[in-house]
Amino acid sequence: MINVMKKTQILAIIFMALWVICIENAAAGETGESVLGPGDALRIFVYGHPDMTTETKVSETGKITFPLVGEVIVDGLTPSEAERKIANLLESRDILRKPQVMVVAASLQSQMVSVLGNVRNQGRYPIEGKRTLTEILAMAGGVIPEGGELITLIRSDGRKFVKEVIDVLEMVRSGDLSRDIDIRSNDLIYVERAHRFYIYGEVQRAGVYRLERNMTVMQALSVGGGLSLRGTERGLRIQRRDVDGNLKEITAKSGDLIQPDDVIYIKESLF
Repeated sequence: MINVMKKTQILAIIFMALWVICIENAAAGETGESVLGPGDALRIFVYGHPDMTTETKVSETGKITFPLVGEVIVDGLTPSEAERKIANLLESRDILRKPQVMVVAASLQSQMVSVLGNVRNQGRYPIEGKRTLTEILAMAGGVIPEGGELITLIRSDGRKFVKEVIDVLEMVRSGDLSRDIDIRSNDLIYVERAHRFYIYGEVQRAGVYRLERNMTVMQALSVGGGLSLRGTERGLRIQRRDVDGNLKEITAKSGDLIQPDDVIYIKESLF
């Protein structure tokens, strides 16, 4: 009998500790709770009634089954709202008086974000609590060397899909983390490929290379290993597409800036 009482006291202490943690997290998180949806795994506690502790999963129809109450629709509710709903049902049906209910989301499978493009591990990732853009990128293994600094975010505003482009490099250089926005469920994050340029002709290493920001023609030549013994900077040409997509050829100087997908041609010296 004493052992049973001790176990009951221990359970009560554990439950109270969980309850305090839950309250503190709710206060710290302001209104940033994620909503529940199909596939979410929940643990539900009722203070003073360990026999009603339930582990359940939200069904495809957005419902859970709770002892003595039956089916409860929780789809679209936050854990706090689900707590109040279950407590009201328990009290309105004269099952318990002033019940204290706690809902803990063990796994939020309905809160997912898709990460595609030039990251180490493309896929869908769960959002549990607040997650920023850089945190989600870290979860995906980070940007691979072929990836660029521009991140495209596509999300729904309830009526249509909205596209936003975030310059991660500029965000880091400026220290302005206001662009490190919070990610929502069903957001799509796409990491663009890094811009490239092409160089051929009389250079040491003709080929395709990553275009760094504000790269000049001279810097591009350096990346290509410099001129060959027969190469000359005179009459240097760049093939570039205009705003309409038409290919044109322009004369370039060593200090000119390279643009994405430029093709640099180095002529052979006649002397």
